[in-house]
Amino acid sequence: MSSQTSPALPKWNKPAFNETQASALVRREYGLHVCEIRPLPSYDDQNFYLRVARGAGNTDNGEEYVLKILNCEDSQNPSLVEIQTKIMGFLSEEGFPVATPRVTQKGELMFLESIDIGSAPRGYLVRLLTYLPGETVATLPVSPPILYEIGQLAAKLDKTLAERFQHPLLKHLHRGNFIWNLANVPLLEQYLPALNQNRDLEVVKWVIQQFKRKILPKLSEFQPCINHGDLNDHNILLKTDSESPRYSVSGILDFSDMSYGYYVFEVAITIMYMMIESQDPLRVGGHVLAGFESVVPLTPEERDALFLLVSGRFTQSLVMAAHSVRLHPENEEYLMITAKTGWKHLAKLCEMGQEAVEKIWFETAERYACRSRIM
Repeated sequence: MSSQTSPALPKWNKPAFNETQASALVRREYGLHVCEIRPLPSYDDQNFYLRVARGAGNTDNGEEYVLKILNCEDSQNPSLVEIQTKIMGFLSEEGFPVATPRVTQKGELMFLESIDIGSAPRGYLVRLLTYLPGETVATLPVSPPILYEIGQLAAKLDKTLAERFQHPLLKHLHRGNFIWNLANVPLLEQYLPALNQNRDLEVVKWVIQQFKRKILPKLSEFQPCINHGDLNDHNILLKTDSESPRYSVSGILDFSDMSYGYYVFEVAITIMYMMIESQDPLRVGGHVLAGFESVVPLTPEERDALFLLVSGRFTQSLVMAAHSVRLHPENEEYLMITAKTGWKHLAKLCEMGQEAVEKIWFETAERYACRSRIM
């Protein structure tokens, strides 16, 4: 994954279908009658929750789906979207709580919807995915056992793909200059004008420079795999079991950031996002790490990189949010969710420094290991 060639700044071209248009797409392509529809929040795609009638004139207890309309940029790479969709189907068959696509009346996983906008037509790839029940991590108080489970699930997902999934289209997950691949933190330099010289700019510059010096030269030493790449607090769903008040993971959403990476990338990304809404953010890392290492132990080199990788993901999320608000000010509330606490968390990490933060993470993780050895 090269970080030497700078890509053009993405425009993303978020879709703008209304509910009537979305319902008509579902009727035309899937032969389903929509009896309930509402928009769902999204970053750069457009999502609708919908319920369909079981039969003509019947509006009760119909099946639930999410209609996902991809942004114009991603819609230009159907092979990438296809392999992401194939992976979702595979993971569902392997027992992971993942949405699966419903094929169109023509038997296709997705279709391209072209509409005229101004002087030129634009195409948007559309999929209909099964709806997953549950509430997002962002809306619930998350306990250490849930953080452990999330870390464990992240490792199992990557390990299952690395060991058991094969497909000719996998090559499309080598995404080079994809801005959300954690190896590409240095590419953030071209987006720094979005920060408008605010007080956080120096922190971001420091993280980028440390990343160049300490992470990039060591990438070849890390254990490779395919990353989900976006296990954030809005992409993980929780629900309670009917026999227990305890929450458990009921859904993993949004596979659009998948790419080849490393196991340590996945755990770093997960730690960063689980910190966002936590009441005790500095201890989050230890619980997630313990769960992850119960499946995939990290090497000493990977553990040493964890602090900067978590900091690097914070910078990616915060800088790209600021840049995206410039492009889509109408979506500012959703785009700036991470920024509400993210800048504070990043500043705290940098203020405490790697040694102090790692001490908290590793000691917390070690307590799990000690209990496991005793048992």
